[in-house]
Amino acid sequence: MTDQREQTEIDRIAESWVDEVVRLSPIAATYIGRTEANDRYDDFSPAGHEESVAAGRRTLEALDAATPVDDVDRVTQTDLGAELRLAAELHEAGWHLRDLNVIASAAQDVRQVYDLMPTATVDDWAVIATRMSAIPDALDGYTETLAEGISRGIVPAVRQVREVAQQVARYSAEDGFFADLAGRAAPENGTLPESVKADLDRAATAARAAYDRLADFLSGPLANAATETDAVGRDLYALHSRRFLGASIDLDETYEWGIEELARMTEEQEAIAREILPGATVAEAVAHLESDASRKLVGTDALREWMQQTSDRAVEELGRTHFEIPPEVRRLECMIAPTQEGGIYYTGPTDDFSRPGRMWWSVPEGVTEFDTWRELTTVYHEGVPGHHLQIGQAVYNRAQLNSWRRLLAGTSGHAEGWALYAERLMEQLGYLDDPADRLGMLDGQRMRAARVVLDIGVHLGKPRLDGAGTWDADYALDFLRANVNMSDEFVQFEVNRYLGWPGQAPAYKVGQRLWEQVRDAYRAARGDAFSMKEFHKRALDLGGVGLDTLRSALLD
Repeated sequence: MTDQREQTEIDRIAESWVDEVVRLSPIAATYIGRTEANDRYDDFSPAGHEESVAAGRRTLEALDAATPVDDVDRVTQTDLGAELRLAAELHEAGWHLRDLNVIASAAQDVRQVYDLMPTATVDDWAVIATRMSAIPDALDGYTETLAEGISRGIVPAVRQVREVAQQVARYSAEDGFFADLAGRAAPENGTLPESVKADLDRAATAARAAYDRLADFLSGPLANAATETDAVGRDLYALHSRRFLGASIDLDETYEWGIEELARMTEEQEAIAREILPGATVAEAVAHLESDASRKLVGTDALREWMQQTSDRAVEELGRTHFEIPPEVRRLECMIAPTQEGGIYYTGPTDDFSRPGRMWWSVPEGVTEFDTWRELTTVYHEGVPGHHLQIGQAVYNRAQLNSWRRLLAGTSGHAEGWALYAERLMEQLGYLDDPADRLGMLDGQRMRAARVVLDIGVHLGKPRLDGAGTWDADYALDFLRANVNMSDEFVQFEVNRYLGWPGQAPAYKVGQRLWEQVRDAYRAARGDAFSMKEFHKRALDLGGVGLDTLRSALLD
């Protein structure tokens, strides 16, 4: 156990900022386990955004005036300062006025928070009813912000508007999420009082009506005003790239590197395909594997059980050999998400680990079969040694890190880059010796390399690789179809995600690249004294940080 570090002025500023986040974003509070805000929602109105930015500026002023006393302070001051400055830049650019996409905007966040709310007691369900009753105000505020965007000519792409309108219509349907949530409400012990059930029914009805109003606004005024252009342009894209990486990169060099990396992944995948089936193409090897019943799971129950068993084995074995995994971090729950929108994601544990880290699989409608060779590396990516080890270790490191560092700090590039780094690590440790499992890992790595090219290509208006004009949505869809072996429903969802969430998708592969560069520089600096286990521990003990901060903290 690490000795308890004495709290500093910068720690207190960071702790105060966490309290501000809880006040301003009850959704974020739920994600980190601060339950005092579980009955409320963020203020998504223009006034709410202004209040958040003002609070960030006050915190930044205090942070800049403070003097760090050690390396922990220096990392906090650098990283929190960078985050707050970037938030202000994005606000000045008007991003909140057009912040609508198919995976990570208020339209989804308002619903998704219920996946993490406790449901064991009558009181838990009463809190859920209270929060649901607040959905109309939350969505009306969101609509007000998007309407201001219309008046200022700052609008999302019509493709995102139409897709999200269809999503929220499913939430509000008679058999949709809110009706189902109220209908299945039950504490673990005993029965639900009629008064609470009535509150839930009324709240669910109000939530459904609010989502119907949002759908009408999206399909009408916003769709009529929205732009046909999916690309956000170089300047706005550069802000989002910094947001998701916590690092400034040369976008043009990264695009060219992405093309080279995609070619390398393709060549490696083709070589393994020939191992699986002599003389086979990748498509032929995939078809061969997909016909192998021993590598197939049928139904979401079988998928969840296999995920859990695979995860438990990795935790137990790696905890004995390659990592120091505290008891609190050894528990990971594998879950089937209550939605059918596509996507696999991780949610971290609460501060006290009363809610463990969870891996979620949102299975698209109609998808009933899953290939273990394709998905094995996904479990390592989301679990151990991927997201769960990384994020769980940060939450556990209470003795050294303040609450912001443990629970809120970090970027997609740090988290997703580590998870891809972890996939390759599992290959090096012998967990992907089966050529089929390696093919699945490379399928994912190839997709991530393709996303670097696609995302930068579309949003910066790069020339198409075939020389026939510039990147657009249709070419992006054809390009991704040619580089992944997945259902077309998944491919279409993914492309829509990239078009509406600029800079996030490349953060995976670019983050992996930056993690590997830092490790290699650390190895060169240490020489014969280099220890991979020591590097991993020191890096993860920092908690979530931007990748520029990771580099300076480990190398400067």
